[in-house]
This record gives sequence, structure tokens and C-alpha cells, in this order.
Amino acid sequence: MPSLKELSRRPEGLTSGHRACSGCAAPVILRQMLLAAPNPVVVSCATGCMEVVTTIYPYTAWDIPFIHSAFENVAATISGVETAYRALRKRGKIDREIDFIALGGDGALYDIGFQALSGAMERGHDMLVLCYDNQAYMNTGIQRSGATPLGAHTTTSPAGKVIPGKTERRKDITATMVAHGIPYVAQAAPHNWRDLTRKVEKALVVEGPAFMVVLSPCPLGWGFDSHETIEISRLAAETCFWPLYEVEDGQYRLNYKPREKKPVEEFLKRQVRFRHLFTPQNEHLLSQIQEDVDRQWERLLKLAGET
Repeated sequence: MPSLKELSRRPEGLTSGHRACSGCAAPVILRQMLLAAPNPVVVSCATGCMEVVTTIYPYTAWDIPFIHSAFENVAATISGVETAYRALRKRGKIDREIDFIALGGDGALYDIGFQALSGAMERGHDMLVLCYDNQAYMNTGIQRSGATPLGAHTTTSPAGKVIPGKTERRKDITATMVAHGIPYVAQAAPHNWRDLTRKVEKALVVEGPAFMVVLSPCPLGWGFDSHETIEISRLAAETCFWPLYEVEDGQYRLNYKPREKKPVEEFLKRQVRFRHLFTPQNEHLLSQIQEDVDRQWERLLKLAGET
């Protein structure tokens, strides 16, 4: 695992000058991801926030080979590139190690592009798929996605007299990827750079497919001040709303266990998308969210052998 000093000396794959919102966690995640890569990388990025803000024609913030894919096929795109690479190496036309990364938000990987993602994992391509999870379709107007948590206000699950925000629980894509039986699956968050970069390096070194989902706090869609991004990420882990763990060859490992698990409302109350939950008529939803977090945390402790 490279030290912070070593990482700081590596060339930046994502340059300054991109047009992400102030406080957006996704560029932080991408910079950490690219700095951790041990070999040259090729990135394919699905349509979404990071594609739009980094590649507005005729400019690009990417200083590496980059392919823009459609919303639904980023995993298929990079699996094709990886297959071509293996064929060229076999013929002796390429003699260096290259890593391949498919990048997308929750809209592209939880939902629209899930079929391509599942297929690429099942076929066993040697690649990393990384999802920056901002828990809604932020690029197109903050519509709810499969990653949007229970009770969250979005433009298509608006909190009001009819519904109290999203009425369904979020999809657990980490567990879904574990069920594919791939060599490496991990959950990470940008406040813990050491954990995130270690997982990226491990994901790229492992032979075969790897999947990572990284929480990506969104000031615009979640409703918090832009300087609070890292603190919001930290609270997600401290409350166990977003546990940091990895599954390597089917073996669960918990990477962070809070000394004192904070109540989930400490995370929720800092965000406008959940403010309607702190009213008498919606208190039952707060209790339900806490129960869900507690149940999932206890399950994870058992799977990791921590009980």
C-alpha cells in the first residue's frame, strides 16, 4: 500500500479545470482511484455527472485513455477493450500491463446498465467496475434511483402530503455483486482515502472481475453546504449507514468498526433531502431507517466473524 507521500508524487489522471459542482465528492473519488492504480489504465465512463463535467466538448479533464459510453453499456464497452488487449498480448503486439476500469454513477450501474454489468462480471473479464454512488439521477434533475434510500426526497419521490419521500428501500448492489461469485467486491467512502486507495489497488491486482461502490455525497441533491462533503461521508460510516467492508473470494472483512456507533439521525439531519422526516407524522420512518441500519450492521458483523 503506497504512502500518502508516494501517492502525491504520482501523475494525476484527472486534471483540474473540470466543471463538477463545488463540494462534489466524485472527482475526489476519481483522483484517489487513479492515483492508486499500479499500472497505466483505460477508463470507460457511462453517461452521467462525471462524463458531463469532465468532457464538455472540445475540452477534457482526463489525462489518460478515456471512452465515453452510453448510460446502459459501460461495462460492455470496457470488457470489449479488455478482450482486445488480451488478444493483442497473445499475438505479441503489446508487452506491458494495462488495467481497465468501467466508471458510472448509481443510475448507470444500479439501474440502466445493470444488465451489462452483470454480464461482464459473469463472463469473468479482468477489470474493475467502480460506481460513484450519489443515490439519485443527479445529472438529469435529482430523480430517484435504485440507490436512493428510504424516505429521501427527490423530484420523482417528492416529500409531501401524498408520500413522505421515497417509499422503497435502496438496492444493495454490493450484496448483488457478491452473489455473482467474483473475486473481489468492496464498499468505500472518500473520507477514508487510505481504505479507498488500498481497495482500488487490490481490485486492480486481483485476477478477474472486481466491483467497488463508493459513497459520493452530493451537495446539490442531498442538500448540504459544499464544505461539509467529507464530514457527511464520515458520518455515513460512523452511523453504519454506509459500512466500509470488502469481500475477497467470498470472505467478508470489516474495514472500519466505530468505537461508538452513532444514531443514523446524526447523518440524516445534516441533509435537506431528509428534513421532512424530523416531523411528528414521519417519526416512524426514522425508527424504520434505524432498524434497517441496525439489522444490516448485525448481519455484516456476523458475516465478517465480528460477533
